[in-house]
Amino acid sequence: MGTVSLPDTWAYALRLPHDPRAARVARMTVRAALGGHGRHEILDVVELLTSELVTNAYRHTNGPASLRLTALPDGRLRVGVWDSHPRVPAPFGAPPSDRVTLAPADAEEGRGLHLVQEYADSWGGWPIRDGGPLDRGAGKLLWFEVDRSSSGQSAR
Repeated sequence: MGTVSLPDTWAYALRLPHDPRAARVARMTVRAALGGHGRHEILDVVELLTSELVTNAYRHTNGPASLRLTALPDGRLRVGVWDSHPRVPAPFGAPPSDRVTLAPADAEEGRGLHLVQEYADSWGGWPIRDGGPLDRGAGKLLWFEVDRSSSGQSAR
């Protein structure tokens, strides 16, 4: 009798309503998925960055959002967050060298995208037009990747 090994690649998708609890639901989903797949080494970073993107989707749109977690064959994890607003913020609309300026220390908001720059290994985004490849109507998709061997510091 042979041993059954679980696949190294997998994907989970979650539709989130426009609700202030959406970021918490997204964090719980990330924790369950990564914990269930033994990806504890990147859990804290992925949970934080996912929460930031979902929070931005809630704060800057009036519609639902979607979360997708994808484990890639080379050990990277890609997280995508779709929302209904078509504007792609820096640094997602430009190469990673296009850095977002750091929010002032006393600011109550504006740190989320800087955290993505600091802790993700790569990131990007694109606007989605009606009838686009994801067939979700207008909006945008922002994504980031974290490498399995990453300790939470980006490879700048």
